[in-house]
Parts: sequence; C-alpha cells; structure tokens
Amino acid sequence: MPLPILLGISGASGVIYGVETLKALSGLGQPCHLILSEAGARNLAIETDYEVDQVKAMAERVYEVDNLAAPPASGSFRHRGMLVAPCTIKTLSAIANSFSHNLLVRAADVCLKERRPLVLMVRETPLHQGHLELMSKAAGLGACILPPIPAFYHQPQSIMDLIHQSIGKALDMLGVEHDLYQRWGGR
Repeated sequence: MPLPILLGISGASGVIYGVETLKALSGLGQPCHLILSEAGARNLAIETDYEVDQVKAMAERVYEVDNLAAPPASGSFRHRGMLVAPCTIKTLSAIANSFSHNLLVRAADVCLKERRPLVLMVRETPLHQGHLELMSKAAGLGACILPPIPAFYHQPQSIMDLIHQSIGKALDMLGVEHDLYQRWGGR
C-alpha cells in the first residue's frame, strides 16, 4: 500500500479543489488523510452541495484540526507529502512564519522540516506585496506555490476540466501518476 497523501482544506474559496482531489486520489487507489479546517467546513456548505460527513468519508483517515497530538504533527509519521487545497492567505502566513496553531499548519511545517513535498494551492486575487512576500518566504522554505490558475492548451470543455487540470498539476508535484487532463504534446 502506498504511503498516504495529506490533504488540508482551509477556508479559502475553492473548496471544490480539495473535494475533487479526494475523489481523484480515491479513484487512483492512493490513500489520502484529511485535515479540514472549520472555515473549510463552512465553505463546503456555501460553495458546494457536499455535507462535511460526505467529504470526510472520502478520506482514508480524518484528523481534527485542533488535535496537535495527531500523527501528522510528528516527523516520524510517514507520508508522501501534503497538499493544501485551497490555501488561505491566513494559512499561508502561518506556514511561512512557522506559527503552528493548528494541525493543518503544524503538518505543513513538519513537511518543510522533514523535506517532504508541500504544495500550497493559494487562492487569493488580487495579490498585494505582503501576499507575494509570504509566498516567496514559503517557497524559500521548500513549499511549492501552486495557485489554481487555469491552462487552456488542453481545450477544456467544462469548469471541472479546469479544476482537474489544477489538481493534476498539484498531484504531479507530489509524484502521483494520473490522467486528470491531457498533457501538452507539442505542435
């Protein structure tokens, strides 16, 4: 059985990226452990038709965001890496400044200290200099900053095609094989 991927869903708009990541990983037979913030849970109700329990049921294991004694809080917990999708600026700020006030941020901090992949799907626009500095700081610590910016070379036919392309890019960074979108083949 492959090592799990950690997935953090924070409270930014775009919780569908986290939900669709759970679905994709399940379909690939890739275990996924979930940390869902309170704001992320609220956004599920605002932006989707999913109930929190439905989303939690898609994960192999779920950790409570306030449980700093959970396995992902330790570097001895083995996993393939972590994706935060979506990632709020507040979460980015906490990660960039090692302010481990909850399990989602602590797990991300552990990824950085253990040199494991950490992919942050930062969801904010427009960006001011402070946001850019936080992204630069997190990248300097080893995080991959991957905003869900759509590409069009694969000729998407739906919003879900755009969502899957962004998720596919994130899974690429975590070393997960997939076929979520058509890759560029040249002309």
